Amino acid sequence: MKPLRPRPGLALLLAELKESLWMATDAIRAHKLRSALTLLGVLIGVFSIIVVMTAMRVLQRNVESELSQLGAHTFQVRKWPAVQFGGPETWEKYWRRKNITEAHGRAVITRATLARHVGLERVFWSGEVSSRFDKSPPNVTLFGATPGGFPTRNWVVAAGRAITDSDVDSARDVVVLAANVARTLFPFGSPLGERVKVDGINYTVVGVLEPKGAALGGEQDNFVIIPLSTGLNRYGRLWASLSILVQAENQETYDDTVEQVRGILRTVRKVEPGAEDDFEIFSNDSLIQQFKNFTFIVRVVVAVVSSIALLAAGVGIMNIMLVSVTERTREIGIRRAVGAKKRNIMTQFILEAIVLCEVGGLLGVALGLAGGNAAAWYLEVSPVIPVDWVILGLVICSLVGIIFGTYPAYKAANLDPIESLRYE
Repeated sequence: MKPLRPRPGLALLLAELKESLWMATDAIRAHKLRSALTLLGVLIGVFSIIVVMTAMRVLQRNVESELSQLGAHTFQVRKWPAVQFGGPETWEKYWRRKNITEAHGRAVITRATLARHVGLERVFWSGEVSSRFDKSPPNVTLFGATPGGFPTRNWVVAAGRAITDSDVDSARDVVVLAANVARTLFPFGSPLGERVKVDGINYTVVGVLEPKGAALGGEQDNFVIIPLSTGLNRYGRLWASLSILVQAENQETYDDTVEQVRGILRTVRKVEPGAEDDFEIFSNDSLIQQFKNFTFIVRVVVAVVSSIALLAAGVGIMNIMLVSVTERTREIGIRRAVGAKKRNIMTQFILEAIVLCEVGGLLGVALGLAGGNAAAWYLEVSPVIPVDWVILGLVICSLVGIIFGTYPAYKAANLDPIESLRYE
């Protein structure tokens, strides 16, 4: 087979485009300061879009990582919503709800036949934990939990054992350490059987969890777990609203499990038929969706502000291009005199506007990626490149160049060749 060769018409078109591109680039290089000031507006507009979208993508990835600490097919029931919007009236509505008690949790454990695991938990305290070897920073969280909390929270025991039913029934002074706490308090050996002091009270270490790592710049392994009954006896039951964690058997039974648990709680909490739930049910997916909905408003605002900046930049480009047409009137007349067609003149000036916008866009993308990923560096996570927004930003730059470069190009192409040659 003979190799395919471009048709004469296509080859001519490509040659004309190449020539116009070189002429446009030379014109920009000839006026460096003016070109730099012109593309500054495009740079700012693209930078503001990319830096925010990159930072949002970093935050989204890490929020998804942190919220995914629940086990598979797991949802949580709480008195308070995970994310709260609104003023004092909204807060008062949730405050007036009845606490979720042990009795409510036991009812779910007994009656939720579709659930694979049901766990109860509450956060009791945060502070310093110490051993005979060392002490932790004052930010360790103390969880009280039942055995079902371990699979629903995706807590995997690496050494020793988890909290058992007998620990809860007897309110024993035993504790399971997260990996980071275990490393800090017992740097030279196993913590199993050792004693640690939590809020001034001694507990015996019975287990250590596998590490989970960091999320949102924090540490997921910076907590300890005691039996729920032990915590309630120590810190009081009156104001204790518990969290109920439920794991369905599989994804197919997930929705049915949610409805079964909802029905059980509405019954035991005596919610009137037709009234809204006086508790909140949420999962990994629902929390992630809430975060996306919240950040959507921010993205829209940034897009609007950036569009205004790009519009202003486009007007500036049109103004500069009109000045350039006036300055190069004689050049245009010479090109027309030696045979250049109107389309050649239009192509040259439109490409000049596009090149200006694309240079500004590329600089804006580079600075935006660097600025947005500063959040990734601060949070100690891997950097993110939002390819979709990078492509969209560069496409918008091209459109700005085409739209605001068309009129100056049209004006240049329609100059009278004879009058242009006479122009001084």
